[in-house]
Amino acid sequence: MLNIGTLAPDFTLPDQNGETRRLSDYRGQKVILYFYPKDNTAGCTKQACNFRDLLPQFKEKGAVVLGVSKDSVASHKRFEEKFGLPFTLLADEDRTAIQAYDVWKEKVNYGKVSMGVVRTTYLIDENGVIVRAFDKVKAAGNPAQMLGELE
Repeated sequence: MLNIGTLAPDFTLPDQNGETRRLSDYRGQKVILYFYPKDNTAGCTKQACNFRDLLPQFKEKGAVVLGVSKDSVASHKRFEEKFGLPFTLLADEDRTAIQAYDVWKEKVNYGKVSMGVVRTTYLIDENGVIVRAFDKVKAAGNPAQMLGELE
């Protein structure tokens, strides 16, 4: 996980519509940058739907929400359409941003060790500086937690 007070690494990734997005495009706005393991899984769906439901409140506080996983553009598009997700999902199939933000870690699931994305959320300020960072977050409660961080 990256340290608070450091400049957030810029990246260039395609969104769910295949459009290129850069973190630097969001300068001047607060950014909730959340990394999640996989589209259409129980925890990731709860997290995304809770961000969806709270999105008007994030917008009121001048924040945008960006979700990142290693799933493809097509997978993100299906995920967006299935759950009506009104925010940007970024496809990081090469794990460029995932590795830059230090969220690709060894995980143990039912005794099996594998590599994967550790659910992590960063709050980045208008100048591109990381002001809050949370790893191993609880999927369902993370959106409300992040909304509270904007207070």
